[in-house]
Amino acid sequence: MSNWVLPFESVGLESIPVVGGKNASLGEMIRSLGPCGICVPAGFATTAAAYRHHLQTATLRPRLHQLLNGLDVADLPQLQRAGLAARELLLSAPLPRDLEQSIAEAYQRLGSPAVAVRSSATAEDLPDASFAGQQETYLNVRGEADLLEACRQCYASLFTDRAISYRQLNGFDHFSVALSIGVQRMVRSDLACSGVMFSLDTESGFREAVLLTAAYGLGENVVQGAVNPDEYLIFKPTLQQGFAPIVSKRRGAKAIRMVYGERGTPCNEPVQEDERQRFALDDAEALQLARWACQIEDHYSQKRGQSTPMDIEWAKDGITGELVILQARPETVQSRRTANVLRTWSLQPHQAPLLCRGRAIGTSVSQGPARILRHPSEINRFQNGDVLVTERTDPDWEPILKRASGVVTNQGGRTCHAAIIAREMGITAIVGATDATEAIDDGEIVTLSCCEGDEGRVYRGALPFDLAERDVGDLPPTRTKILMNVGNPEAAFNLAAIPCDGVGLARLEFIIANQIRVHPMALLQTDRVMDGQERDAILQLSAGYLHPSEYYVDRLAQGMGRLAAAFYPKPVILRFSDFKSNEYAKLLGGSSFEPIEENPMIGWRGASRYDAPGFRDAFALECQALLRVREQMGLVNVIPMIPFCRTPEEADRVLAVMAQNGLVRGERGLEVYVMCEVPSNVMAGEAFAERFDGFSIGSNDLTQLTLGLDRDSALVADLFDERHPAVLEMLRLAIRTAKRCGRKVGICGQAPSDYPEFAAFLVKEGIDSISLNPDVVINTRMHVAELEQNCSEA
Repeated sequence: MSNWVLPFESVGLESIPVVGGKNASLGEMIRSLGPCGICVPAGFATTAAAYRHHLQTATLRPRLHQLLNGLDVADLPQLQRAGLAARELLLSAPLPRDLEQSIAEAYQRLGSPAVAVRSSATAEDLPDASFAGQQETYLNVRGEADLLEACRQCYASLFTDRAISYRQLNGFDHFSVALSIGVQRMVRSDLACSGVMFSLDTESGFREAVLLTAAYGLGENVVQGAVNPDEYLIFKPTLQQGFAPIVSKRRGAKAIRMVYGERGTPCNEPVQEDERQRFALDDAEALQLARWACQIEDHYSQKRGQSTPMDIEWAKDGITGELVILQARPETVQSRRTANVLRTWSLQPHQAPLLCRGRAIGTSVSQGPARILRHPSEINRFQNGDVLVTERTDPDWEPILKRASGVVTNQGGRTCHAAIIAREMGITAIVGATDATEAIDDGEIVTLSCCEGDEGRVYRGALPFDLAERDVGDLPPTRTKILMNVGNPEAAFNLAAIPCDGVGLARLEFIIANQIRVHPMALLQTDRVMDGQERDAILQLSAGYLHPSEYYVDRLAQGMGRLAAAFYPKPVILRFSDFKSNEYAKLLGGSSFEPIEENPMIGWRGASRYDAPGFRDAFALECQALLRVREQMGLVNVIPMIPFCRTPEEADRVLAVMAQNGLVRGERGLEVYVMCEVPSNVMAGEAFAERFDGFSIGSNDLTQLTLGLDRDSALVADLFDERHPAVLEMLRLAIRTAKRCGRKVGICGQAPSDYPEFAAFLVKEGIDSISLNPDVVINTRMHVAELEQNCSEA
């Protein structure tokens, strides 16, 4: 090999000045991770010296200087004229003969196959800048002549309008950045699938998950946001222990795929409906890619001497079935954020119309006039602070995005261009909204909300919202464990950034009502659903599963798993379902299985359902989901909890049903807790302590049942008070009984944060934990620390 061309296996991260970040990374993986089983297609790179040799031989540098010196990139026509002239200079200049010969010889040694030709700038993919997408890529290049032409095109792409603008705005001298060209054997992902993965969660910055996206065909559609891909979240710690922790799995529309046309050039074709309803990868392949992501991250972290989350492109060869890594670079947004500052957005209560929804990028809120644009050439219609609404974006849209307060696209997933650039620029983005350009009127004021979970929502009007910032870097320790109440799995990774000692109450009701939406018995006995429209909706939701009930188990297990993963290895106390009959009846198919009760609050709820003939099989699905979380995902930090258990005998029956479904208390470290919310739980506390490992006091139900009132009735609402002496005496007895029996005891509710004297009472009595809603966790920790300090000094 000459000074102009190097094989990938001869370069590594130390070679970034020579072959750029992208090519150096490919060489690093081939050289260091290939022996570990990570497959990277072979190839070679031209050097930065070859690029400079080209500029010198063709005397291009002085002419480029003349074009770019004093350029105002904010003047779009001036930028476009200079960029076009610069590219024409590069395209009209022949490559030096010795460089052409070196490229041709390297191509022959590779076997003269079809190749991908990619640009790699010498400053590309460094931690303090992301040049991803700034230069061009050419796929399925065949033959020496086409390869040399693609190389000329790559050199010219260093001077696209977006690349010139990006360098100038970020302080990079145009002539300190050289271009290396990577020539890599093509992978036939046009016959299979491809995508992108990150070794962290891109929205929350949660470091212990791999985010993986996948779609049919070549990967350009995923990167450009032209397709809504499948999406997986995989938990890294237990994955590396040998488990299969897919804690979220979302099927994308995958409406098109990029393939090779008649002349070998990439083009899109529609995907048949039956293929769209399947995942592009099977679970084993997704887990394999996630393991590779962990290995790549570990290797780069070791080389760089610091934690280095990675942004990785992958593909599957449709001929060989082989999975390969196409490139890897350090992630440049979440990995640089300050860990000790917690920023939380929230909408104030409103009744605004919902215009459309898609995938939330980040957790922020923004608002402004919506501007529907079809092409970046319409930039003159776009004002600072407008919200961009369009089909999808690519790097040509970046001058507009710099002016935007937010962006909404019809197409795209969490790893598409719009998502990546929005994170980098710190603007609110909602992608994959499908019909945003039709649902939103041009010029109307809208609010973009990404603070409500994975789903981003666009509302009409400028809605009031709150932004709270807290420094969480130096909070005092407490003897009393400060736990969190969590219901929405999609918010769990964000909430995990709040310092706490685990989850004291994880409610299944949110998962069932919002993500499953179907009564479990209606999935087990669909033929009993009387309403034909509901029956059709149930079958549509559960399509793709061998049995409709598997839909329930799978979605419930994913929700449980995501909650457990977010706080792992801290305890997550997960309460089995506690819907009342009127609430269950509102689920799809629910009215066919639920009785009409006069007072559901103290009727057929909680433990009384679990062994009942009309619900026993439904409870078995909850047990199966939890068993999957513990045994397949390896998330043994989950502690199941039984709600509204009236008698010790009822407890025995519930524990027996759990054991029949594989959940045996005491086996493989399984603990089982019980809610202490019925007076009988307190009065027969010792009997319950024989059957359970811990108590969680439900102060709302215990208060209403101690005082004999309905907490849902406005007529007696003024009598509801957790601080009433009768309630405090019940709490004192519950805590002391649990302590005497060697059982843990905590409380879940807002009273400790609302009433300082109530918190003081609990701390004085020696309660083990207090579980609260996320917004008051930090303040309550501070208050409890002060109380404990005062108690120790007294």
